[in-house]
Amino acid sequence: SHVFPHCAQICGTASSNSAESRTSECLRSALTPSARGRHALCGPDFTRDRPDCPQRMAVNEPATRALKEILQKPGNDACADCGAPDPEWGSCSLGVFICLVCSGIHRNLPNVGKVKSVRLSHWEDSEVKFMAERGNKAMKAKYEAVVPVYYYKPSHKDCQVLKEQWIRAKYERKEFTEEFVEAGGKLIYEQEMREGLLMKRGRDNGQFFSRRFVLFERDGTLKYYTKHDSKVPKAVIKVDTINANFQPEKIGNPNGLQITYRKDYSTRNIFLYHENSKEIVDWFNSIRAIQLNYLKVAFPGASNAELKPKLTRNFLKEGYMEKTGPRQTEGFKRRWFTLDHRLLMYFKDPLDAFAKGEVYLGHRDLGYSAKPGLPAGTYCNGVWQQGITIETPDRSFLFTCESETEQQDWLSHFSTVINTPMSPQEYSMEALFKHRH
Repeated sequence: SHVFPHCAQICGTASSNSAESRTSECLRSALTPSARGRHALCGPDFTRDRPDCPQRMAVNEPATRALKEILQKPGNDACADCGAPDPEWGSCSLGVFICLVCSGIHRNLPNVGKVKSVRLSHWEDSEVKFMAERGNKAMKAKYEAVVPVYYYKPSHKDCQVLKEQWIRAKYERKEFTEEFVEAGGKLIYEQEMREGLLMKRGRDNGQFFSRRFVLFERDGTLKYYTKHDSKVPKAVIKVDTINANFQPEKIGNPNGLQITYRKDYSTRNIFLYHENSKEIVDWFNSIRAIQLNYLKVAFPGASNAELKPKLTRNFLKEGYMEKTGPRQTEGFKRRWFTLDHRLLMYFKDPLDAFAKGEVYLGHRDLGYSAKPGLPAGTYCNGVWQQGITIETPDRSFLFTCESETEQQDWLSHFSTVINTPMSPQEYSMEALFKHRH
């Protein structure tokens, strides 16, 4: 079972005819009270005293076979909400097939939260007919009819808060249906000004404090104030320089949002969160909405498809490597690295406000390359031995990784970036880095 991979060990070897029922029988014994608590966070809790609990009602084998056939229809092979492959859950209320994680979110939706396992639950014939008449393709056409270009549609790799708010916006608030538009519904992300309090991490002390943030569409800025009644902002950030992505693990809060922007020719990090997950996701999409408006003015002939990738983006990779200095005689020191498209930044600590240094990765035709290993004779004092050498027109950068797997993963990302053609804006940025160094 994809739900509990350890069930086979608990149940022993089961015949093919009884595998489903044996899995159902072991679900309760497999879940100790602490395990039930853990799984309740990421998906439905099988142990509830529910009419569709697999312990209480036998699986309807003909219905299960019919559902598996319906899953073969176009669109049903991926989760309707996050795109995860091979969904094994179905919403009996909406008629969509979803993954385990999204099914847990659906259970908390009022009025439309009835979900069942395709393989483990008892399905009525009427419910199977309901799923056959609907399905992911038809329901996406209804509930995603008018999703704005700027709205971030999370993938299965994104964090829980983005998935939950996307699902609630679709089915609970029905924000992206034609009926919502026809009824005069206004999206909260498209306000001319957004103002509110967010918890911001202090640059020096590492503590989070409440700060007033104001987002202006008219002048394309995000401002924040150290005091709620301050007249002068602590910072004025142009939205066209902003990148924003959710970092719950790094920030230590499920609603943690990292904002980066350019200041004095270097990248500045701000770490934020809000106790209300809808509020922080609304801020995120409001920033993207204003960015899109700015881009439409800056690139009047560009299509939405061309502009969308220029909005906020997830980092390609983050993690620790060791690095030596420009003379390559200094000891290797561990640093936290962030690869934001063509910009490789390194920090002493993952939550530092400013990078200790930045490497711009231009196109290979301009003299950029990345290869495994270190130059002959390099003194490597660190514990990590898996080397990487990045060549730029100005100098070489030497790194070491903890494992060969990490080395290959970093190299894969570096190579992809270096082999990607550059835009005119990226040529300008590359020239700026050359001038600065």
